[in-house]
Amino acid sequence: MAETMPVTSIWLTCPRQSRDQRRGRYMPESSTHPGKMLPNLAAHAIASYTAPGDLVLDPMCGSGTTLVEAMHLGRDALGVDIESRFSALAAANVALAASQGAAGTAKVITGDATGLLDLIPASALGQVGLVLTSPPYGRSTHGLVTITRAGVSKRAHLYGDRKRGNLAYVGWSGLLDGFAAILAATHTLLRPGGTAVITCRPVRRRPDDLIDLPGELLAVARSVGFVPVERCAAMLAAVRDGQIVHRASMFGLMAVRRSRADGIPVHLVAHEDVLVLRRR
Repeated sequence: MAETMPVTSIWLTCPRQSRDQRRGRYMPESSTHPGKMLPNLAAHAIASYTAPGDLVLDPMCGSGTTLVEAMHLGRDALGVDIESRFSALAAANVALAASQGAAGTAKVITGDATGLLDLIPASALGQVGLVLTSPPYGRSTHGLVTITRAGVSKRAHLYGDRKRGNLAYVGWSGLLDGFAAILAATHTLLRPGGTAVITCRPVRRRPDDLIDLPGELLAVARSVGFVPVERCAAMLAAVRDGQIVHRASMFGLMAVRRSRADGIPVHLVAHEDVLVLRRR
């Protein structure tokens, strides 16, 4: 059974839409990545668990959010992604941050993070202060929407190719096994007392089938030696005058409405779980 621990704090990480958090700070092409971390979420984690000059690692860096926010906060960063088009996008975002005067530096590596120790420079062994990452939730997300007379179509919703090693395409057990290998490697790369932060949310494969991904990942993290410290909730919605203002996509709203019409009491997702773990 998946393990749990109480929520210890709420992170108000979405007072502005994600696109507004990125505007001018990231390349416009960043919208083509289907699973971007909120910049405010990344910045909050980095500011909370590291100091200027520390090394931050994201083994599944996607478009490079962790790297960019670390640079702007005066940290150095390493990022890995299996998809060359996304690692190129992350590198472009890193270059943009440098051009804007970010005090930190970052390096992007293209490769399969399940072999992380073969990709990361030996000089980083035992030197990482924070691992900040998020796994894929499946092969696709809601992506971007185009509305035409012919109807509604989606684009930029796939995580990448069905290439060997892409955890978005290996099924549920493959995802957990692959993430366990990645976490075991990050445990080695972290300095003693270093922190790992994993952002995730439950996954609904069908309206009546909700998978506790945060609980499953927590169990995986413990199995490779991490010690749970906190379980926080990072808001994916704004909070105004005590009321939650959702940021759900059109497809998210449609799915909830269909499920409720079928008698299944589904709710909009308004937060991500944040697992905060420590290396002994």
